Amino acid sequence: MKPSQYINRELSWLDFNYRCLEEAYDKTNPIMNRLMFLSITASNLDEFVMVRMAGIMDQIGVGYEKRGLDGRTPKELLKEVNTGVHDMMKHQYNCYNKSLLPELESAGIRFVTDKDMTDAEQVFASDYFDEFCYPVLTPQAVDSSRPFPLVKNQSVYLCVILADTEAKKKKKKSKDKDKEKDKSESLMAIVEIPSVLSRILALPGAVAGGEIRYTFIEDIITPRVGKLFPGYIVKDTALFRVTRNGDLAIDEDEAEDLLIEIEKSIQQRKWGACIRLEVSRKMEKGMLARLIRELEVTESDVYECKGPLDLTCFSKFQGRAEFADKRAPKWQPLPSPDFYERDNIFEVIREKDRLLHHPYQSFDTVIDFISKAARDPKVLAIKQTLYRVSGDSPIIDELIRAAENGKQVTVLVELKARFDEANNIVWAKKLEKAGCHVIYGLPGLKIHCKMILVVREEEDGIRRYVHLGTGNYNDVTAGLYTDIGMLTAKDSYASDASTLFNLLSGYSHYTRWNKFAVAPKTLRSFFVRMIKREIKNAEMGGKGLIIAKMNALIDDGIIDLLYEASNAGVEIRLIVRGMCSLIPGVPELSENIAVHSIVGTFLEHSRIYYFYNNGDDEIYMSSADWMQRNLNRRIETLFPVEDPDLRSRLFHILDITWNDTIKTRIMTADKTYVRVDKRGKPLLECQKHFCEESQALYTAAKKQALMKE
Repeated sequence: MKPSQYINRELSWLDFNYRCLEEAYDKTNPIMNRLMFLSITASNLDEFVMVRMAGIMDQIGVGYEKRGLDGRTPKELLKEVNTGVHDMMKHQYNCYNKSLLPELESAGIRFVTDKDMTDAEQVFASDYFDEFCYPVLTPQAVDSSRPFPLVKNQSVYLCVILADTEAKKKKKKSKDKDKEKDKSESLMAIVEIPSVLSRILALPGAVAGGEIRYTFIEDIITPRVGKLFPGYIVKDTALFRVTRNGDLAIDEDEAEDLLIEIEKSIQQRKWGACIRLEVSRKMEKGMLARLIRELEVTESDVYECKGPLDLTCFSKFQGRAEFADKRAPKWQPLPSPDFYERDNIFEVIREKDRLLHHPYQSFDTVIDFISKAARDPKVLAIKQTLYRVSGDSPIIDELIRAAENGKQVTVLVELKARFDEANNIVWAKKLEKAGCHVIYGLPGLKIHCKMILVVREEEDGIRRYVHLGTGNYNDVTAGLYTDIGMLTAKDSYASDASTLFNLLSGYSHYTRWNKFAVAPKTLRSFFVRMIKREIKNAEMGGKGLIIAKMNALIDDGIIDLLYEASNAGVEIRLIVRGMCSLIPGVPELSENIAVHSIVGTFLEHSRIYYFYNNGDDEIYMSSADWMQRNLNRRIETLFPVEDPDLRSRLFHILDITWNDTIKTRIMTADKTYVRVDKRGKPLLECQKHFCEESQALYTAAKKQALMKE
């Protein structure tokens, strides 16, 4: 294939973040939801810089010059990505200053700086500085005896230029005036803006008209920072923030203890090479030049911010109680009707396979599954994979309880889950201490599959119960991400789950499965076989249809096959939330392929794969996207959904999602994304539809239960 037939993954990711930023601009969204989307784009961009940009710079650093699929060398790509990040940050601050601030002010919410404060607010600010800020602030001087300190990743700092009043007095008597001038005007110090204090503070009282006024803590500290330097004059101040290389470099083959190696690397992440330097507007040239030199960055790595540094601070701000009427009502996940007022969860699963659609249906059912297993005297063993869990995970508590109750508990904790390594280490040690058998991943591979196996002794013998999912066992993100899980007691699924757990905890070359396809051994070949089958059916005059929903599509092998399928007449519908390297709608290449992307209240996270198969259609769920890392370097699972009711529900989910006209963006042949042309089409917002559908199903189940009483 030609390089022009692929979209670079990094540039495609930037397009995705622009789609998120569109939601911050969208005036049909409540103002606090818009502010939340702005903070999401900032958080996304931080990770992009720490991982993706840092990775490109690492390639350049080791002299890697090979061109990617899109024909760009690392140097060419870095230049384009750098420009893209600069442009994105300009759009973020344009959104903040020109779109969000005016609407906030019209809603009676105003941000003020020190010079805009009333006398009463000035008194409050001074008192707050003296009582809360001064005790925790630590000035760090920079001179010949005290070199430039190590600056933390993603922290905001105040850079201060000082003049020594004593040196000025001596200067009048000195014959060497120039020397004293240099000495008195070259003093620098930095002060970290404390993250232990609230970044945004409400000022006391409301002004006429009911306006509530807020200020950033740096606007309290900056005009009073001179109190930290008695005897010196503050000549200039400016804020800055650095983003460092956040990728961990771990030699897994040489590591004697993976846990210890990762713990060491987490500490190193704080001091990785500086990739981006954000500075406040109109920073004095001499100060900026010194920061560039001390932080070892180039001018192209400097980003001037026309507003507060670190827009992620609005994530907490928008969630304040006083803004409840300025946010869309928060969806409360509802219990699954299948399990409503059914105490014996194992009996419900034995009856038939069950599907859970999060966050429309509550994740509590999964927690309850583990909780009941932990307490049930008939349960002999629980095995589970953990990739990302919340900071206060009830699942961890239940696994510990199970071990304390004498169950055989095996937990595969993936220590290498990026940015969750420290959290996972804490849980791994806690589980181990409780008596669980903990496995810390595999060298060279990440365990990304989502699986729970419960072994129970029943009257007719041993029975196994399995939960298989598309998302993590994280009770917090389960309320924010769309994911799907299946609970089954069918032996064919349970047998595969047992085999996979044994493979991961022991030694095995077993690659034959009843139901599963497992990366990195059989998942890629499975997808290749399914796509080629659709191609063959289309070439023989039949109908070919592929529908796939995922987070990202960047694997060139899969993309090439999809292009081939399109040319063979296979209709291909792709719902790809984020990165997509495939270009749809190109004559004689991809004219039968359409790509949709949905950015809404919830993060689209589920992975569903549908193949028409000449009318004998098959539908699968998976933990894997169509990415090289998922197919080549991770333990991933894919499994069929065979129950007729569940298959119907999955196809319904795909159908409603595909026909969304409110939050869908359609990718065009020129690589841009456009909104759906709503003319002549019913207005449909799939996430809202699924909320309403879940409410109706729950209400019906509740009504039926009352009738039985």
